[in-house]
Amino acid sequence: MKIEEINASTRICGIIGDPVEHSVSPAMHNAAFSHFNLNYIYLPFQVKQENLAGAIEGIRSLNFRGVNVTIPHKSAVIPYLDEIDTLAEGIGAVNTIVNENGILRGYNTDAPGFLHMLLLEGIDPSQKKFAILGAGGSAKAIAFILADKGSQLTILNRHRERAERLADTILNTFRKDVVVRDLTEKNLKITLEESEILINTTSVGMFPHSKESLISPNILRPGLIVVDIIYNPYKTRLLVEAEKRGLKTINGVDMLVAQGAIAFNLWTGKEAPLREMKSAVIRALKAYEN
Repeated sequence: MKIEEINASTRICGIIGDPVEHSVSPAMHNAAFSHFNLNYIYLPFQVKQENLAGAIEGIRSLNFRGVNVTIPHKSAVIPYLDEIDTLAEGIGAVNTIVNENGILRGYNTDAPGFLHMLLLEGIDPSQKKFAILGAGGSAKAIAFILADKGSQLTILNRHRERAERLADTILNTFRKDVVVRDLTEKNLKITLEESEILINTTSVGMFPHSKESLISPNILRPGLIVVDIIYNPYKTRLLVEAEKRGLKTINGVDMLVAQGAIAFNLWTGKEAPLREMKSAVIRALKAYEN
């Protein structure tokens, strides 16, 4: 949409988080809106934790159509919503909000988005052994969908209590035990020797801190599949180091597009143009690289 085309009927969507400057969701969703010539616009909004309640009330008061929610607000946002769907309630994290005439409903599109990404890569998660780094909103969604598919999970996090709460949620929901370990070099080495797939759900390695990684390259064993749900940069340091060792790697672009497509449908009622959305994401990421 061009600036001069914005009018009083334009529906506003966006993303709230801290930070948001790395996000390519505006490019992705605006491309989707343009594909259907919809009078919608998608904007990024940096929201500090102390301003979250006011931001959510602003969505209602200003009649935004909806927003995506990213780090660090996916769980903290829940008390400010009127309703949340069953999946989001079970996970304990919301990444999409829809405003229906002043009623704010929360959804989790991360979980089905992650599963879609695995299936695109030909990976059946049932009975696979996963090591998950982190215990935040994205980790909750991923652990929930993997447990539902019968995966075996080990969660490593710097704050053990947070990982234990997530493990308890999985146990209570699926009657499935989850191994919890402190995120240390020693525990990483032990866990990766036992695991088939490593997933980084933390923000470590995200633009602009692209040179950071939680994993020492020498503990990436042969045969390990390495997944980083970060999409900016397109290849994090973790993925670059894994590729150097001949490992299969998966970045977060397809998950981003898949979860975004579900949000697009919730806001507009239309099936998302996946090809156009992914193309817009890749163009935006190349612009960051330049």
